[in-house]
Amino acid sequence: MRPDDEPPAVPGIRPGPVAAAVVDHAGVVVRWSSAARSLVGRGAEEVCGRSLGRLLVPPLPPPFGSGRGGGDRTERGAALLRHSSGRTVEVAYEAVPLAGADEYLVTAVPAADAAEWARGASLMRALFAQSRVGIGIHDTDLNVVRTNITPEMFGGPPLPVGSRLGDVLDAEDAEAVERVLRDVLETGEPAVRSSHLVRARNAAGQKWVMSLTAFQLQDARGRPDGVVVAVNDTTAQEKLRDQIDLLHTSANRIGSSLDVVRTAQDLADVVVPDLGDVVTVDLSESVPSGEEPPPVFGGGRQHLTRAAVATSAGGWQAGLLGPGEPYPPLPDSRALRGLQEAGTLLTDRDAVIGALGGDDDLIRLLVPERAHSVLVAVLRARGRILGTVSVWRTDRRPEPFDESDRRLLAEIASRAALGVENARRYTHEHRAAVALQEQLLPRPTTDLPAVETAGSYRPAEGEMSISGDWFDVIALPSSRVALVIGDVIGHGLHATATMGRLRTAIQAFGGMELPPEEVLGQVDDLVQRLAAEAPPGRRDVVGATCLYALYDPVSGLCTFASAGQPPPVLVRPGSGAEFLDVPPGPPLGVGGVPFESVTVELEPDTVLALYTDGLFGLEGFDVERAMARIKHRLDTMYRPGAALDEVGRSLLSGVGDEPPADDLAVLLARTRTLSSHDVASWEFPAGPASVAVARAAAVRQLSAWGLDELALTTELVVSELVTNAVRYAGGPVGLRLIRENVLICEVTDPSNTQPRLLRAADLDEGGRGLFIVANCTTRWGSRYGRSGKTIWTEQPFRPRPADEPALLPLAG
Repeated sequence: MRPDDEPPAVPGIRPGPVAAAVVDHAGVVVRWSSAARSLVGRGAEEVCGRSLGRLLVPPLPPPFGSGRGGGDRTERGAALLRHSSGRTVEVAYEAVPLAGADEYLVTAVPAADAAEWARGASLMRALFAQSRVGIGIHDTDLNVVRTNITPEMFGGPPLPVGSRLGDVLDAEDAEAVERVLRDVLETGEPAVRSSHLVRARNAAGQKWVMSLTAFQLQDARGRPDGVVVAVNDTTAQEKLRDQIDLLHTSANRIGSSLDVVRTAQDLADVVVPDLGDVVTVDLSESVPSGEEPPPVFGGGRQHLTRAAVATSAGGWQAGLLGPGEPYPPLPDSRALRGLQEAGTLLTDRDAVIGALGGDDDLIRLLVPERAHSVLVAVLRARGRILGTVSVWRTDRRPEPFDESDRRLLAEIASRAALGVENARRYTHEHRAAVALQEQLLPRPTTDLPAVETAGSYRPAEGEMSISGDWFDVIALPSSRVALVIGDVIGHGLHATATMGRLRTAIQAFGGMELPPEEVLGQVDDLVQRLAAEAPPGRRDVVGATCLYALYDPVSGLCTFASAGQPPPVLVRPGSGAEFLDVPPGPPLGVGGVPFESVTVELEPDTVLALYTDGLFGLEGFDVERAMARIKHRLDTMYRPGAALDEVGRSLLSGVGDEPPADDLAVLLARTRTLSSHDVASWEFPAGPASVAVARAAAVRQLSAWGLDELALTTELVVSELVTNAVRYAGGPVGLRLIRENVLICEVTDPSNTQPRLLRAADLDEGGRGLFIVANCTTRWGSRYGRSGKTIWTEQPFRPRPADEPALLPLAG
């Protein structure tokens, strides 16, 4: 053997060359290989013909030095060889007797290499003895050279020596795995825990998830010689991991909405396609409306409505019960009662058909086509059955459900039931709050002598919930009207109740005919008292914003005062919309800052728009953009004679189908002024003669208006009120008659003394004036100006026919 015939050693891949020699029975070396020369540093010319003992460190191992002839026994052991350099080399050797000759073939390798060989052989034996890890060695053509994979290992077909993966696996799956093995052969880079879904070629429906690790094999020269593959069945672990992921997904997605049907749809969308092919969610009829579900046991009418569906194929089967459709009555069955008691049901198509009594109509309505098995779980919360979720598998997924699937659906249904119950309770509270708020709000439209109004309100939903936005139209004496828009801080029933209290208070203070700034001042004090009465945790959230406008159709003047509300918009006839500069007072409840007012004159047919800051939410709470949008909508939508409710809807048109994030309230008012033909006024000095003059002027005006039937009572009212003014207040004394849907009589004097209705004794000479006034009129009262007061009365009358001409007022 020539030295260059020996393949080079590749470090870390295989041991170095094996040294060989032929030794006779006397221990004399007969033959000496080049590998032996490399091992001890001595050539054949130095060793052949000489005793092997010269190379060995005593004692000599058997059979050397025994003097026996060659036998049939192979000797193995360890020895120390003398190297030409003077050092010793420990080797493991094997002496094999040669047949027909009295000689031994002695082979030796360094002891370290022998130990490595032994460990490698032990490793190979251990690997191929595994029963849970599949080991395969493939050549460069990916044919199986050796494997331990048996049919019992993974429950699939065997993988015989000489076969390829495509012989036992689905062609597509085999090609995907072989791509990985080829890459390992070509690059030398190992594939570690590469996961693959594989299906058996001849076993319908049988599939596994395999974790594959592959390493390149090399020959003695370091060239690719094959690939070794270790595979492990991770199907159970992958399924468990998928189930955990599905649980996490369901926890994140289900229950994020406070809408019952949306929550049901989220449940259906989560389950498909990971758990089944067709999913239906059926809820008690009362749940979407927020009511408690009734108890249901056994068959009969289930009081269920299909709330949500989902399929892996998309679309919905014709004839199958669809969303929004009520459940049909079901026959009583043990399976149905068992479901209601146990909470889950795992069964197959045939059992379902049997439970339905073989009724073809029910089967078409409730059992999907090509379905073979079903899982049903009850949605139960707070001891009440809210509904059920049913998951069907079809021939798209032939494997049936197992116990782990049942436990998974039960866990998902348990979490989903809490989401449905939370949405149901929110819906119940929200509807109660909306109903309460709608009861507290005025009619959407009013038609008064002073104004025509249209109010719009949209409650919030979602996390913000309903709050306390409101509007109001308050009819006041003397044809005047108060327009109010407000927004209570906070949300829910608490805010709604606060809104009701504030609206009542504003109506009461407005009825006292206080100026707008004084009305807000009184309400501000009330809010501070409410905050002081609130629990400590709520004191900082008791407050409101409000705008109060007082319009007088006789003078055409409108006075505004604001407590933190956005500025109103005016649309004057023949001109565009403009924002009115109202002094922005602090919100109600702050206290310590007086409110200011501003008065403007409004022409007839002027439109006044009041709104809450919920409109700003339509533009992402960008105030400038939102105000520009409001102005633009009013400019483009309003035309003389346009219906105010349509204009109001246009302002809310950005809401769309989705509920707003905050309450929205809009109040539109179109102004009117009373004709000069319907108003007559006089002024008299503070003297006794003025009483008779005032009576005569009033009677003449009533005659001109065709209201002679009111002459007697009006004469009494004017006589008493003017007499009191002359006697107790001084002059000048004003008298004004207004013909509206009632006759209004006003007497003004410079005194701020509060008039009081007294009951005079039989012998009293006075004290009966206001008593007479009260009995001659339907209403009476007083209001105060910056100096002096006005006492007013109202009397009904028969309306004048439409074709009867109006008469001009008499001069005072």
